[in-house]
Amino acid sequence: MNIKSFNKSNTNEFVMLGFSNNQELKIPLFLLFLVIYVFTVFSNFLIISLISLDTHLQKPMYCFLCNMSFLDFSYSTVTSPYMLYVLITGHKNLSIKRCMIQLYFFNSFASVEYLLLTTMAYDRYMAICKPFMYAQVMSRKACFWLSMAAWTSGFTAALPVTILSSDLTFCASNVINHFFCDVTPLLKLSCTDTTPIELAMFTEGVVLLFSCFLLTVMSYVYIISAILQIQSTEGRHKAFSTCGSHLTVVTLFYFLVVCVYMKPTSSYSLDVGKILSVLYVNVIPMLNPFIYSLRNKDVKDAVIKLYKDRLHKNWF
Repeated sequence: MNIKSFNKSNTNEFVMLGFSNNQELKIPLFLLFLVIYVFTVFSNFLIISLISLDTHLQKPMYCFLCNMSFLDFSYSTVTSPYMLYVLITGHKNLSIKRCMIQLYFFNSFASVEYLLLTTMAYDRYMAICKPFMYAQVMSRKACFWLSMAAWTSGFTAALPVTILSSDLTFCASNVINHFFCDVTPLLKLSCTDTTPIELAMFTEGVVLLFSCFLLTVMSYVYIISAILQIQSTEGRHKAFSTCGSHLTVVTLFYFLVVCVYMKPTSSYSLDVGKILSVLYVNVIPMLNPFIYSLRNKDVKDAVIKLYKDRLHKNWF
């Protein structure tokens, strides 16, 4: 489909370019992303099931981890099924309405992730720096309201950019050089003034992303300072192990977000951005349960216990 000039009044769909027009690559790419998505769904729901079933894991840290697992599943589900559909069928058309819905939910889940990662950093700060106040401050009720605040704020923060994006006029082409509806490729296609939406993105970046990043860094400054004051090597190692998985996820997430979004639209390479997007949209949600499980003894013990219980039931 090749349309040289159009706007919202005479068309109601985009064409998603995706990854490749090479027919030989479609099946391998489909199988690769299918495996990634299936593993993402399975591993994240395994974490959710373990935390729900094992009473030893019903603690504040695992409450937030349960939220993160559901978020990773949702994050991947916003983009992966449609991408798989395009790869296997070759039907690349996407209505403007569906594009805006996908954009809104993608931005919402991204915003929720900033907030949840920050909340988890605060949880680790309380556990390591204020251990005697931890049980009182990080009660089950407090964890519930902190999680609800993250979800509500994330879905609210995504509204301005989505509303402004829906008012854009597109004149040059209706072909989006991406595998999902992201705001930067849309700005590349727009022939109207994009200053309001770029200002909204900048404001959201400063108010939400930078604030979350700053609070997370501050939490870890205090955490690392407290850990270094522990006299025994074993004590320092145990303290580091309680926040190592979260710190790994935070580092990966913010590094990729900065690489993809923290640059002017004029210098943004859609092809490079598309590759980096695969990492934080598809790969990180798949790796997060592995990172948490690999570094967390309680989660590994819960997996072993679940396996033994199932084996015992099957044996008898």
